Amino acid sequence: MNKRLATYFLFFALCFSWHSIYAHNSEKIAYTILLVEQDSLYIDKSNVQPRHFENLKDKYQGEEFVYEYTIENSGWWSRFKQWLSDLFKSIFDIETQKEADNITGILLKIGGVIIFLLVIYFIFKAVMNDEGSWVFGKSSDKNIIPVTDIEQNLSITDFGKLTKEAENNNEYRLAVRYYYLWLLKKLTLAEIIEYDVEKTNSDYQNEITITKIKDDFSYTSYLYNYIWYGEFDVNQKQYDKAKNAFTNFLNTIKT
Repeated sequence: MNKRLATYFLFFALCFSWHSIYAHNSEKIAYTILLVEQDSLYIDKSNVQPRHFENLKDKYQGEEFVYEYTIENSGWWSRFKQWLSDLFKSIFDIETQKEADNITGILLKIGGVIIFLLVIYFIFKAVMNDEGSWVFGKSSDKNIIPVTDIEQNLSITDFGKLTKEAENNNEYRLAVRYYYLWLLKKLTLAEIIEYDVEKTNSDYQNEITITKIKDDFSYTSYLYNYIWYGEFDVNQKQYDKAKNAFTNFLNTIKT
């Protein structure tokens, strides 16, 4: 009997020991698996250096970095450009605001160049058609006939008498002026030009269709401008040369 009890006791002792060992090993295995799962995570141990950015507002203040415009607070030119840009965008179905702004800028530059050229043209035209100065205070194509009694009555004026009086008084510049008006009178009577007090040398020259007469007129016009508008005294020798050119030209015009 004692031997059987000892056997049972030994069996239960072995079972208890085996259960304890199994439970301990199970916990150890679970713990090991948990540690393995935790160790499998990647830990970034790179040496990251912090960076600092300074003066970003000062660096990015250009117009290309402005993405929103407050039209009410901007100047009239900025408001006009924005209005024009919006207009082009809606009319031509432009996709982005930046593209519309670029097109507006190009068109405004082209318009500015055109306006500048028009201003230069009108200034040039005004100077050339007026008795103002050009380049060095003189004009090569001024109105050749101011409105006076002689010019208004060109057809009935005796220029032969006027030139003689000017020569006798040694007023050679005035005599050349009379010769030139005399020349215009004969060209008008010959129906080569149409006289008008507002016309210039170039206007009359463009009306002449005969080559020889056009060449002679060009030369006498040069003498007239050079002497009358030259603002210097003409001596006897210079006057005789100019007078010879005018009289020869006058003699070739048949009225």
